[in-house]
Amino acid sequence: MPLRFARAFGRYRRGASARKATGITGSIGSVGDALDNALMESTIGLYKTELIDRHDRSWTGRAEVERETASWVHWFNSTRLHSSTTYLPPVEYERAWRAAQQEAA
Repeated sequence: MPLRFARAFGRYRRGASARKATGITGSIGSVGDALDNALMESTIGLYKTELIDRHDRSWTGRAEVERETASWVHWFNSTRLHSSTTYLPPVEYERAWRAAQQEAA
């Protein structure tokens, strides 16, 4: 039986408690800000669709989910292509953006 997303990672509220205990604050906006929630929910939706809920596999346990999650996050942050980044990987797009900012300064 495949592990469910909530079971593998705990409930959303438990994550909020862990962030508070370690002093981590929200990325943007204020508590309940729609933009902050929309960005997070969009990313979680991609993650669940592209990795967790794939119908061609079953998870053998939490360790496998954690290992594959780390691999997916690395791919998402370094090699995925997206139209908003002119189909460049995020790392290359950010490098080009920083170079343009330095030239403009």
